[in-house]
Amino acid sequence: MTFRYDFAPTPFGDALAVFSDEGIVRFDLSESDDPSVPWLLENVSGQLHSVPEPDPGAADELAHLLADYFDGDAVRFDEHLRFDWRLSTGFARAALQTISTIEWGQTLSYGEVAMLAGRPGAARAVGTACRLTPFSVIVPVHRVVRSDGSAGQYGAHPERKRFLLDLESHG
Repeated sequence: MTFRYDFAPTPFGDALAVFSDEGIVRFDLSESDDPSVPWLLENVSGQLHSVPEPDPGAADELAHLLADYFDGDAVRFDEHLRFDWRLSTGFARAALQTISTIEWGQTLSYGEVAMLAGRPGAARAVGTACRLTPFSVIVPVHRVVRSDGSAGQYGAHPERKRFLLDLESHG
């Protein structure tokens, strides 16, 4: 298996896109201003047990989809990209695959996702799956909200979640 990476622009800065022979394996919004910092690639390399090679242009299709999405188009990334789910297993994968079906502009609570993913009462596990998703934005974990309808967190950046929810509410 070979892995390669490229970067795709977002309103939050460039994001790391890692691809395998099977599809996109990770899409990571950086926590720093420079996503090319070695620790980010080291982290992904450790998860994959392989060092991805740079592949300029590998994220071109994804970049076009992201541009459309951030322009307000109801893009379903799973209809355009093949996903390699190797970094998500068990219930976390089931939760993220369920989240992938939430339509543009819609939300579900953590508990509702747990129920749909086959484990009623596993709302906290859904929250963990959202926090650890290998697919920021392109699996719409921002569409999962608290049971009272409030947005909740989005990693260390709740303002990003609010931005994405607002973007979709005006589309």
